Amino acid sequence: MDRKIKVLIVDDSAVVRRTLSDILSSDSGIEVMATASDPFIAAEKMCHEIPDVISLDIEMPRMDGLTFLHKIMSQHPIPVVVCSSLAEAGAETTIKALELGAVEIILKPRLGAKQFLEESRIRICDAVRAAAMAKVKRLPEKTYRPLPKLTADAVIAKPTGKSMIQTTEKVVVVGASTGGTEALRIFLEAMPLDAPGIVIVQHMPEHFTAAFAKRLDTLCRMSVKEAEDNDTVIRGRALIAPGNRHTLLKRSGARYYVEVKDGPLVSRHRPSVDVLFRSAARYASKNAVGVIMTGMGDDGAKGMLEMKDAGAFTIAQDEATSIVFGMPNEAIKMGGVSRVMALQEIAAQVIKRMTA
Repeated sequence: MDRKIKVLIVDDSAVVRRTLSDILSSDSGIEVMATASDPFIAAEKMCHEIPDVISLDIEMPRMDGLTFLHKIMSQHPIPVVVCSSLAEAGAETTIKALELGAVEIILKPRLGAKQFLEESRIRICDAVRAAAMAKVKRLPEKTYRPLPKLTADAVIAKPTGKSMIQTTEKVVVVGASTGGTEALRIFLEAMPLDAPGIVIVQHMPEHFTAAFAKRLDTLCRMSVKEAEDNDTVIRGRALIAPGNRHTLLKRSGARYYVEVKDGPLVSRHRPSVDVLFRSAARYASKNAVGVIMTGMGDDGAKGMLEMKDAGAFTIAQDEATSIVFGMPNEAIKMGGVSRVMALQEIAAQVIKRMTA
């Protein structure tokens, strides 16, 4: 954008409103247009000026955040970033927020922890920038009941080029960010029961990925679960990297498994797509298919190039079907993409490559 992104912060906590205002104002490209302690006050302020992005809490007095989100997306769609404490018990609520059209889900900054606060600043500002670029759509009319109240070098070394014991077992690695929750649902629902093992990095906070995986598990023929350290990558199962933990593909003989570990932010994210893709280049090489989907920024672009250089087939989601054509576009510009495809065509292409 050639002007500052105007943000409306809606949260019933004065401390959170002030903290978010300070965090967002630290970014020269973002302006806090106004703050509101509940959706009714927010609606009044929006009568005078429409924000580019809304930061929205879930639990608030007079009207809960999901009801307000539903009204926004069904009447006058505006990119919404849900900023929630995301207690594990509330994860179902945040999944509903994504279904209603929220662009991003981020953790409320935890006060008093300097490192967490700085990482929160990066994530929150990036989330707002991504939301400002998102193509939001009007929510279809339907009955709605609100629920009750650095580079990858820092984590894994570059592929050495040394050959490993040969294996015919194949694996799929996928990276996504803004808009990726819906894209992943479409992709995984199209996968057969015996699809090759899949490992996914979707940028999300901790405590949220487990509920997201459970939700997908109810919708898809293959099983879906949040990845745990040393989980085997097997046919018919997709593993989703847990929030705030890097997830790497590893091999022991012919067996693929995942390593879940801590580490610094890579390409401004944890988990990072670059980390997953580099591990796939190193341990699966030509037996891997890489897919990069909708998302803001360039996480995954370098890793996808490493995968392609190692002999893997790589796919990028096209601009027309991407909510934000950032990550796929960066991978394309870097030369790491074998094919650019519409979201609805990717699953069939992956199966074709896996059975070739």
